[in-house]
Amino acid sequence: MSEKSIDKESILFHQLVLSFYTAAWQQLGKVENPLLGKIERDLEGAALSIDMLDMIRSRTKGNLPEAEAKFLDRTISELKLNYIDELKRKEKEGASEVTKDKSEPAEEKAKENPPETSAQEKTQ
Repeated sequence: MSEKSIDKESILFHQLVLSFYTAAWQQLGKVENPLLGKIERDLEGAALSIDMLDMIRSRTKGNLPEAEAKFLDRTISELKLNYIDELKRKEKEGASEVTKDKSEPAEEKAKENPPETSAQEKTQ
């Protein structure tokens, strides 16, 4: 059978890869979860989906037609790049929350937490 002809196993392989690919995109918060009808980010889940594809690649190394191996490599590379982008975004979101706290005017902080008076001030 030539590489140009598509057999049932090739179709099933592509569907398997695409199922993990789609799950990872949902977990990265790039597309809406059709079951929930909303976008959610689950980076741990995305990492697991990417790891599953990496495992498939390592277990099938040398046993896939060139086109399927390239398809799998491109899929994993694309997901890893997007995963890194989402990690950076998460770090920035965390840093912006800290920055918001630090940028609060000193007067407001003083109103919320007035300084304690010292023992000398109390006796005067």
